[in-house]
Amino acid sequence: MAKAEPNVVPLCDVLLVLLIIFMVITPMVQKGIDVKLPETTQDTSATPQGLIVLTLKKDLSVLINQEAIQLNMLQDRLRSIYQARSDKTIFIRADAKLPFSRVIDIIDIAKGAGVEVLGIIPEYFTEEE
Repeated sequence: MAKAEPNVVPLCDVLLVLLIIFMVITPMVQKGIDVKLPETTQDTSATPQGLIVLTLKKDLSVLINQEAIQLNMLQDRLRSIYQARSDKTIFIRADAKLPFSRVIDIIDIAKGAGVEVLGIIPEYFTEEE
């Protein structure tokens, strides 16, 4: 009685072809977010003219350039700010201890108000801020 053994050579050929296909396709499929790193200055209190910084604190209070604003009025306020501006950039300064879903909600509101470029600044706020 002859033993029947499977022929594994075609299986190895198919696996090698699939490996080559995935090695070629993988670099083309990768997606990412373009990141522009900010330039740092020695003076941390210096804010460039016309820069909009939205601050989200631990208690979910919102400030636009140190001006307190209600969360439900945020989109209307941002829309009025960015309607006449050609530079539609905003920096979102949020407490690093906040859940990221809260920051995403603010990003959605900003995008809905016409913001095109976002920068996120995670910070640990002290109690007096």
